[in-house]
Amino acid sequence: MSDFEQQWAQWHEQHEKRRADPHGFLAITGLHFLDENPQRFPGAPGEWSTGPDGVVVTLAEGESLEGIGSGEHRFDPIPERGDITVGYGDAKLEIARRGGFDVLRPRHPSHETLVKYLGTPAYTPAEKWVVTGRFVPFEAPVPVTVGSVSEGLEHVYESPGKVEFTVGGQDLALTAFNGGTPGSLFVLFTDATSGVTTYAANRSLAIPAPDADGTVTLDFNRATNLPCAYTEFATCPLPPAGNKLPIAVEAGEQLPR
Repeated sequence: MSDFEQQWAQWHEQHEKRRADPHGFLAITGLHFLDENPQRFPGAPGEWSTGPDGVVVTLAEGESLEGIGSGEHRFDPIPERGDITVGYGDAKLEIARRGGFDVLRPRHPSHETLVKYLGTPAYTPAEKWVVTGRFVPFEAPVPVTVGSVSEGLEHVYESPGKVEFTVGGQDLALTAFNGGTPGSLFVLFTDATSGVTTYAANRSLAIPAPDADGTVTLDFNRATNLPCAYTEFATCPLPPAGNKLPIAVEAGEQLPR
């Protein structure tokens, strides 16, 4: 393999390892929306409810979570897109806030989605899909509301600007969101391969922080699937309006096996 292909292979191997983590999203056994009424859910002990002061779990005699005994326990309020994880035997329980709702998602390493996972194929990496573009900031960050694969849910992301680039002589642009590290970006998009060889709802691409003059590099070979490509218990955002590319991006991850 060339150095380029070897670097991509190492990146994809690490990405697959993270995806198949024993308590990753492939291990999620349910997506449970909490309200003020205490309820029991499969795969988790106790009765769960939520309110203005945070999520509450009431554990019966003989029930426990890691560091939490029987009785009532209240978790601090969770910010949007935040989460708290608590151990439960060999499982973990994710308590999260998504689209203004508090949710509970048990994560069990024995879940069949994880146990039967066969990997995710990808297009052969090609340097032609490493594209130089330009980040064009808005005068001020703009809140962008997008839909979700979970019906009735919406997400609001702050967009600092757009990424403009050219492929095959076509001038294209994608609304960008703030990435996981300072200055970095990410985009959600679909293209002509979506629903054919790639996941229909979305793919995600991380973009390193722009250079001082706004230059960015979009390596579509590293376009990845979101959790919703693998599990019905995801709350993944959909791409914003305008992020449907009129070209076939034959790069990055394809439909899961």
